[in-house]
Amino acid sequence: MASLRDIRKRIRSVKNTRQITKAMKMVAAAKLRRAQDAAVAARPYARTLDNMVAGILGRSGVQDFQHPLLESRPEKKRIAVFVVTSDRGLAGGFNHSISRRVLRFLKEHSEQQEVLLFTMGRKGNEFFRNRGTPICKDYPGLMSQVSHAAVAEICEEVSRQFLAKEVDAVFVCFNEFISAISQKVRMTQLLPFEMPTVDANDSGTMEPLYEPSCQEVLNHLVPRALAVRLYHALLESIASEHGARMTAMESATNNAGEMLDKLSLFYNRTRQAAITRELVEIVSGAQALSG
Repeated sequence: MASLRDIRKRIRSVKNTRQITKAMKMVAAAKLRRAQDAAVAARPYARTLDNMVAGILGRSGVQDFQHPLLESRPEKKRIAVFVVTSDRGLAGGFNHSISRRVLRFLKEHSEQQEVLLFTMGRKGNEFFRNRGTPICKDYPGLMSQVSHAAVAEICEEVSRQFLAKEVDAVFVCFNEFISAISQKVRMTQLLPFEMPTVDANDSGTMEPLYEPSCQEVLNHLVPRALAVRLYHALLESIASEHGARMTAMESATNNAGEMLDKLSLFYNRTRQAAITRELVEIVSGAQALSG
């Protein structure tokens, strides 16, 4: 049976852990608000760009205007996958769900195609390196300071690889932010750039006039829309990370509170048993002396 000193040490340890998890929950909640605002604010811009690209291709006809990043290749020999995770843990199943989804993707395509992994986030990089999975390129520190300029450079690089036929398709796997307690794993195709669907609420009745030409506007919009899609995926992932960490730390705090209640009850019972045992020993000793 554990001694009273051991139980007191355990109680102090659980109290300290509860203070840490409670503080981490508050920090994650503060970061979540800013990350959620950034992710939600980027959605209308991404949707508008998609509507503009879809408007050009839809109204003018795909056969009239094309872009090399829209080229669909029947045989996909090489597939690139951006794995978006976090740099830190203690976020519940946030990183594991992404890694598990990418592993399933590897099993589905590794027999017929070569899959190249591009990791964004230290946890994803460590997961695949520990399992001996080759990683084509890692982007350290990107998730701690996400910027549109850095994402645009990454998209330019992967676009050059796609145009040079070094890769035939590009996907991104990330957590889409639903709410603070809910995230959804998404595997989205970046290249070839999929034909966007026009939002009926944003479509106008007037035919727009494009200058200098529809093709010139399309050449400018498609790379920008590609960068915005990847940038938006990173923003969604960051918001999901803070939501998952806040939920995990809240659960850990509650579990620590329940453990403290059980330890306090166990401590009181052990202390009562020790006092009762000492009283019995005193009474027995007194009776032995008097007898």
